[in-house]
Amino acid sequence: MLLDTASLYFRAYFGVPESVRAPDGTPVNAVRGLLDFVARLVTDHRPDDLVACMDADWRPQWRVELIPSYKAHRVAEEVPAGTDVEETPDTLSPQVPVIEAVLDALGIARLGAAGYEADDVIGTLATRSTGPTDIVTGDRDLFQLVDDARGVRVLYPRKGVGDCDLVTDAVVRERYGVAADRYAEFAVLRGDPSDGLPGVKGIGEKTAAQLLAEFGDLAAVRAAATNPMSSLTPARRRNLAAASGYLDVAPEVVRVATALELPDTDLTLPGAPRDPAALDALDARWGLGGSLQRVLAALPR
Repeated sequence: MLLDTASLYFRAYFGVPESVRAPDGTPVNAVRGLLDFVARLVTDHRPDDLVACMDADWRPQWRVELIPSYKAHRVAEEVPAGTDVEETPDTLSPQVPVIEAVLDALGIARLGAAGYEADDVIGTLATRSTGPTDIVTGDRDLFQLVDDARGVRVLYPRKGVGDCDLVTDAVVRERYGVAADRYAEFAVLRGDPSDGLPGVKGIGEKTAAQLLAEFGDLAAVRAAATNPMSSLTPARRRNLAAASGYLDVAPEVVRVATALELPDTDLTLPGAPRDPAALDALDARWGLGGSLQRVLAALPR
């Protein structure tokens, strides 16, 4: 089981009231919400391995160089020659180090890769996996990794930290009209304002799906745009031609990396905390209460 950790703690933050606080009054709603999420996932799905995948760089420079608008609207502070600061609620940012410390004390593997997003870590681990793999994320971009033949599926939270939709290739086809292995190209054509991807003028979800269904893949759609005998309308040809520069680079931005060098890490879900003393101290400091106890009860014995 691969957790898109930032996606989940953002969801926990907005799904759990800020009135959930540590003994000193500091909000810990994201911390406790994420722990409740982990407890529920482990209880419901019993994974052998569990990895909290992290954003070592939430807006990699190599993606920005290809598409400067990539996540630009979410930058709170630019950091030359470093990682830009993401716009994050004031009461969420201080909770992230607590989340990391609690996961480490529990012994739940955390993995990130310099210059890459959690999506890329997930893509690499999912590609390497030799058995069924569940990806837990609120980010539809990871639908591109769904692979029924290999048992790779997405658990997509419906609301808060509650139930998840099980996303298979059949679900992707039903919802979007494309196979999962074409979802990235579908996203390129459609665009995604939440990631600063402009897409192609005049092409929304339905048209993107129709084009890929008719021509097969993005390369064939682009070839049709240069073929006066194709079924594309003149306006569609013009719009695809105008977006040529974007279409040259967008697939590389949207596709998750699948061949990162990652440290050799034990991914096994622990049966007991790795550092009980540290966990006790964190519990006392932050008032993790029932949320921590539910995670401990969910661990395999």
